[in-house]
Amino acid sequence: MSIVNKHIVYREQTVREALIKLDKIAPSSILFVVDDDNTLLGSLTDGDLRRGFIRGLGFENSLLEFTQSKPVYIRENEYDLRKLEEFKRDLLKIIPIVNNNHQIVDILDFSLRTTLIPADAVLMAGGEGKRLRPLTDNTPKPLLRVGDKPIIEYNIDRLKQVGIQNINLSINYLGDQLVSYFGDGSDKNLNIKYVKESKPLGTIGSILLVENFMHEDIIVMNSDLLTNIDFNDFFKTYKESKADMIVAATSYNVDVPYAVLEVNEKNCVKSLKEKPRYTYYSNAGIYILKKNLLSMIPNDTFFDITDLMDRLIEMNLNLITYPLNGYWLDIGKHEDFRKAQEDIRHIKL
Repeated sequence: MSIVNKHIVYREQTVREALIKLDKIAPSSILFVVDDDNTLLGSLTDGDLRRGFIRGLGFENSLLEFTQSKPVYIRENEYDLRKLEEFKRDLLKIIPIVNNNHQIVDILDFSLRTTLIPADAVLMAGGEGKRLRPLTDNTPKPLLRVGDKPIIEYNIDRLKQVGIQNINLSINYLGDQLVSYFGDGSDKNLNIKYVKESKPLGTIGSILLVENFMHEDIIVMNSDLLTNIDFNDFFKTYKESKADMIVAATSYNVDVPYAVLEVNEKNCVKSLKEKPRYTYYSNAGIYILKKNLLSMIPNDTFFDITDLMDRLIEMNLNLITYPLNGYWLDIGKHEDFRKAQEDIRHIKL
């Protein structure tokens, strides 16, 4: 049963039928009353029924007489992250999502999805994984299993958890296996599509093969990462900074085992640091960018995402970093793969 069917009841149904359905879905006991076209008419809880009986209504009365006629709802593709946070603070757990005709098209259950990020996603999944051979001789690297599921599935499930529904996979090497594994995404209530390079197009060039993006912002990430990045905070930082593009960054520390002398142009010592630690930030392979930046990417040409970043810097556009404070592992070598198998037993992704 889909989540929409689980939480709707038709206005022609009886009070008894509504009670039975509410009992089945407890503790998420709320129904949304609709007409034959799934148009939202109101909400109904155990409390609404109880208050109706106290007022003298009975099992023979219409459901609409028990219904709250002005339920909270969310307009499809008009998600306000701050409003969603308010709903959570107000302890609202289940909210209908309606289209422009006020028809219920989805249900937000905060126990299943923490938010609704208004963005599309592209996962780069076309690499050969040469450094992981022979593991990748017959299996594309994104489908190598870490724990109980493939690497890429952790990322897809994490995107789903924050409300991303339109996911594009850029495939090449053994890509048919990815198509067979995920299909159209309907098993996960997602819309998964595929693009395939006819020649190498770099780490961002294949994004132009995607026919249509539904939103103005695009999440792009490598598919062979294990990470518990907070996508909600990542997206919020991007929007609040009015950035054109945001790049997730991991810290890399270099410890110098000696005292370091800092000198000026005349070799005069200006300071002395005893065994200092220097922190650098490196590209973590996760990005959010405005859709209009796609016009900067040359068509049918090898083009890396670092080339796009260089162009933004040259044009003085707003390119910002997002330091990752959580778990992140790029599975490129056999030792990384072994580490992933150990880490997955102790971290939650």
